[in-house]
Amino acid sequence: MRIVIAEDSVLLLDGLTRLLVAEGHEVTGYTTADQLVAALGPADPVPDVLVTDVRMPPTHTDEGLRAAVHLRSLHKRLPILVLSQYVEQRYAQELFAGDVRGLGYVLKDRVADVDEFLDALGRVASGGTVIDPDVVAQILARTRRSGLETLTPRERDVLGLMAEGRSNGAIAERLVVGLPAVEKHVTSILTKLGLAQDSDDHRRVLAVLRWLEHEPGDQP
Repeated sequence: MRIVIAEDSVLLLDGLTRLLVAEGHEVTGYTTADQLVAALGPADPVPDVLVTDVRMPPTHTDEGLRAAVHLRSLHKRLPILVLSQYVEQRYAQELFAGDVRGLGYVLKDRVADVDEFLDALGRVASGGTVIDPDVVAQILARTRRSGLETLTPRERDVLGLMAEGRSNGAIAERLVVGLPAVEKHVTSILTKLGLAQDSDDHRRVLAVLRWLEHEPGDQP
């Protein structure tokens, strides 16, 4: 794959580059959001996947995520994996507001587990949706949206695994429960969040994205 990385930490950028090159990928790195946007302009070929930090120069606030939102608006099918130490709700919500295929948000601690990182990267590149369960947990801890507070601890576990893009069978295996139990939890989650069970393949993701919604003025 052709992978572009936007990361201002030279050490992390070098480490990710070495890791991905060793896996057989072609990697290009940028240390500022401006460089990234200039490189992936509307006329340029897009990479197979973009990996970007949230906080980048010059203000180290949300430049990387804003750049991702901008590039996604230019290239509708550009797969993007946000890799950060922080949960930036405002632009995360904007990034996930449209087509959620080929999008991911993973905390940097996940990089310590190489297999999980590579799995998340591969799923995003192939059109999947990956939201780190720790991101889900942080958003859940801050949100006050009606319905979320009614979820049981087990339903929250299931929703976290749904956020990782896992099937009901994979969730059952992870939680060591039967498939009917998982299906019951998923139905309950969708019902409590007011998400009708129709033919929409992304209603599972919509349950997770509900946590990305916040009242104006809320900050992570």
